[in-house]
Amino acid sequence: MSKKKQHKSALTENDGVPQPKMVNANAMVRKKEISVEKYVSEIQKGSRVFLSKAITLIESTNPKHKEKANAILKTCLQTPNKSIRIGITGVPGAGKSTFIEAFGTYLTSLGKKVAVLAVDPSSSVTKGSILGDKTRMEELVRNENAFIRPSPSGNSLGGVARKTRESMMLCEAAGYDTILVETVGVGQSETAVHSMVDFFLLLKLAGAGDQLQGIKRGIIEMADTIVINKADGDNIKRAKLARTEFKRALQLYPHKDNGWLPKVTTCSALKNDNIDGVWDIINEYIELSTNNNSFKDRRAEQNKFWLVQTIEEQLKENFYSHPEVAKQLIILTKEVEKGTISPFDAAEQLLSLK
Repeated sequence: MSKKKQHKSALTENDGVPQPKMVNANAMVRKKEISVEKYVSEIQKGSRVFLSKAITLIESTNPKHKEKANAILKTCLQTPNKSIRIGITGVPGAGKSTFIEAFGTYLTSLGKKVAVLAVDPSSSVTKGSILGDKTRMEELVRNENAFIRPSPSGNSLGGVARKTRESMMLCEAAGYDTILVETVGVGQSETAVHSMVDFFLLLKLAGAGDQLQGIKRGIIEMADTIVINKADGDNIKRAKLARTEFKRALQLYPHKDNGWLPKVTTCSALKNDNIDGVWDIINEYIELSTNNNSFKDRRAEQNKFWLVQTIEEQLKENFYSHPEVAKQLIILTKEVEKGTISPFDAAEQLLSLK
């Protein structure tokens, strides 16, 4: 019986190039961890990439990230930097992003290095954030002497990101001499921003019923200057009228503790009109507060405020991360919802846990 001719299957695998022995699979997947020294070195050189990565570590809730972020921050604090911290707030629609882009671009033309810490509103439902400042500041984001960092506000006080202060210090270590902190401009955000800056700028609108809001005592007392934005086209007359109204309102209040009388001016961020005038006012303020040492005193007060706030945040974080608290919180929350226990008694039970 003759042998049947064997046909090779189309699925037969031909001999290929011999593969090398498998190396450590974990080593192939894991990225090389960047040391604290490398972070600090690159930040001090002005690397925007490493600055962004370091801020991401600061914003992270991962304990390992937090530990490394603290080490980076501790070393960076030793870097001397004479910066000016400017808070910018205003109601939504006041043109904050347009103003910051025009103002930041002007400052870079003077040789300044500008960092913008823009806080985007987070949704209370989805916790999501638009983070659209980089989209709105198209020109400034391409500027080599500018750094823009949008951060979601989350559940922090008044829409100011919980780690904005630490991010600001890293920016200063990276050589940014002018820090602009933008707030969403709602609720108590003005108070939070005011506690971390040297100069507080309130951006207002004319002809939108907004000028009356500026007469509220709290806002007036915090503002170091009021800028009426969008003073262009048909709105120029209304802007001048609003400026007069604000000046009259400011006369009802005494000078600030450092002797400064808040000023009112107009500008058009869209037309780049009087942006330099706003900077002149800020320089005048810095000169006055430096000469009478109030600038230094305000920084000292800020440090004390940050100390207390950091302690409060840490206590809150430690409380909720406690295993027994987390367990009992679920149980007691259900009981509170049913009405079988009062919220006050439930809170007392949770706080008594050790």
